[in-house]
Amino acid sequence: MMNKRILIPTDFSKNAWNALKYAMDLYKRENIEFFIMHTYYLSGYSKDNLLSPEPTKKELNNVQEASFKNMEKLKVQMGFYEENDKHTFNYMSEFGPFFDVMKKTVEKQDIELIILGTQGETANQSAILGSNAVNAMEKIRNCPVLAIPSNVTFKDPNEIVFPTSFRTHYKEKELATLVEISRCTNAPIRILHMRKGKDLTKAQLENKALLEDILDPATFTHHTLYNVDTQNGVRCFVQSRESEMIAIVNKKHNFFESIFSNPMVKELGMHTKIPLLAMHDLRN
Repeated sequence: MMNKRILIPTDFSKNAWNALKYAMDLYKRENIEFFIMHTYYLSGYSKDNLLSPEPTKKELNNVQEASFKNMEKLKVQMGFYEENDKHTFNYMSEFGPFFDVMKKTVEKQDIELIILGTQGETANQSAILGSNAVNAMEKIRNCPVLAIPSNVTFKDPNEIVFPTSFRTHYKEKELATLVEISRCTNAPIRILHMRKGKDLTKAQLENKALLEDILDPATFTHHTLYNVDTQNGVRCFVQSRESEMIAIVNKKHNFFESIFSNPMVKELGMHTKIPLLAMHDLRN
């Protein structure tokens, strides 16, 4: 059995450190290879744009050196953290735009999950990973993304809320991370359906049966809310039950309509107080 490979981007901030600790705790019983990566870049740098001044060797060296130095500090900090024989760590400093480097690394290292920190309500608004978490969910489609708000410390979530319209024909592979997290934390999955009064169509019933099949190794229950829109439905459900994780499949063609351009996930992504797992429609 190959170790699971998890990528954790860091900007050496508190929330990045928090996400790293969360990841180690979440997978404490599993064999994991962690890739801890810092991407550094010079704003305005572009090989193709002849008008932009070439950064000097010195400027490039400076950002590179800062990245290496901070990475060494992080390794020292990691040394104080309790050892887990099941975990191995790779530290990487890579030059390039954040998302390009992330995508390439996912491909090259066969990464199966990205875990990254987002700001909570109060954290520094200029920190790079705040909006990056939301953007990562939108842009990185070759891998699931788990976003951890900076104010969340790890505990096994009481439940994982999974909103669905039953209009989607899910595949086992795209829901594998949800099943895995549910199993390794013993957290039941709450399948949440917003219904506009009508009965489910034949296709929806087939999709529902398929979903139950895929989620069968985990524990799940069904919940239906009538005549509320998705955004409010999810929020009220999660608030009233104090749920501790939300999982969504970011599909191009469903009721979330590329969910992130819609306010719900902007809201979930920017202001949520709980971890958000975005899985992807692998056909995209």
